[in-house]
Amino acid sequence: MEGLLYIVMAALVVIPMFKLLPGYGINPLWALICAIPLGLIVLLWVMAARADRRAS
Repeated sequence: MEGLLYIVMAALVVIPMFKLLPGYGINPLWALICAIPLGLIVLLWVMAARADRRAS
């Protein structure tokens, strides 16, 4: 049962990241890294760095 819950929660994170990453110039397949622990935090950090660079 825990495995099914993990898959559902991972899908709830990965699917929006597939749509957000191309806007930051990142291959959408990198969204799959959100399925591992701390992967989402790393991708959010990279997205923030790219947004800061794009704004200036």
